[in-house]
Amino acid sequence: MQFLARDRMPKRSDLVANYTRVLDAAAGKKVYFRTLDIGSDKVMPYMNRPDEPNPAMGWRALRVGLDKPGVLRMQLQALIRAANGRALSVMFPLVATESEFTRAHDMLMREIERERRLGHALPADVQVGAMLETPSLAYAPRSFFEAVDFISIGGNDLKQFFFAADRENELVRRRYDTLNVSFLTFLQVIVDRCYEAQTDLSFCGEDAGRPIDALALAGIGIPSLSMRPASVGPVKSLIRRANLNAVSELIARVQARGLESARPALLEYVATLVE
Repeated sequence: MQFLARDRMPKRSDLVANYTRVLDAAAGKKVYFRTLDIGSDKVMPYMNRPDEPNPAMGWRALRVGLDKPGVLRMQLQALIRAANGRALSVMFPLVATESEFTRAHDMLMREIERERRLGHALPADVQVGAMLETPSLAYAPRSFFEAVDFISIGGNDLKQFFFAADRENELVRRRYDTLNVSFLTFLQVIVDRCYEAQTDLSFCGEDAGRPIDALALAGIGIPSLSMRPASVGPVKSLIRRANLNAVSELIARVQARGLESARPALLEYVATLVE
């Protein structure tokens, strides 16, 4: 938002002030900062937008940061200075390969070393994570899952790439269900790989704020869901009333029967909770 809600590139001092206010307001609670995630449907008015036939799969997010390191370096410097001795968690968006994460991680470490040489206060602890929004990253080498401190599944983009359905296109965006068994099976691969590597995992996206969908995500083992504040109450109420072991077994039965979606079975299960 600091980059989009203005008509010129922000200064590093502006970013430091904004990030400091966020950390101060959090009062010690963990804050995850996602680095600049422009491109596709997010366009900065002061940046020349390349003419791309398919922006959603083009030059965006971390790809821009790695190709234009000056902007990413400025943001990382601002985050380090805003931490000012506090813990810092940085998340890189749209990571597609292990090498992209490694390059971004190394850039952050170099900026921390630079701040040390300048005599500035360093973060008390640094955690570095990735947004898993491309199917390719789910099959990255185990070394990636061991190197990353946390992973956030970016459900909106991941689903559009999985089903080849543009989420901005009304003709196809509602065509594919999050509770499609193929998609749930794919998500289970990510859950299992994170569990094996002991890597923290969360799910971020519109689906996490829909109670039935959130119940399924929790049922397959995703331990943390990110959603809009208005969705917390309904989602929390349903998950607390449900038996997640029963949900997991229900999804497994749907998979074994070769059904296309787990939604009808989950709706029947939820109906028993309110009787």
